[in-house]
Amino acid sequence: MTRQITLIDIEKSNEKNLDSDIQWVCDCFGLSSGRDIENVSIRIIQDLLNRTPYEDNISSEMIANDLNINISRVNHHIRNLIQAGLVYRKKRHIYLRGGSLKSAVQEIRKDSERIFDELENVAEEIDQMMGLKNR
Repeated sequence: MTRQITLIDIEKSNEKNLDSDIQWVCDCFGLSSGRDIENVSIRIIQDLLNRTPYEDNISSEMIANDLNINISRVNHHIRNLIQAGLVYRKKRHIYLRGGSLKSAVQEIRKDSERIFDELENVAEEIDQMMGLKNR
């Protein structure tokens, strides 16, 4: 499976505000950039965060109803969130990866560490073949 991990270094506000903090986390993962001018991805994450403590099986239909938007649009953004590594789909249900936002971030960190480990190994092999020494 191909996954694209986007990280944007954005200064966090000192203000403690739940909505602002969720927005910041999503912004750091690049979820508010591009054509999503209505922040549907962020609204989906907020809906999942609101529902997860109380419901085990959250569907795209439930999210579409909560956000009052078309289900195909919700599914489009859910595919992007799956690719980003924040959520996963099991049958017809949507879950935060690891069951919480913190766990999702930790899992994405592990993903990136595996990618960097592999990159480092291949880069070292290339350097050796080219006669370059690590400084």
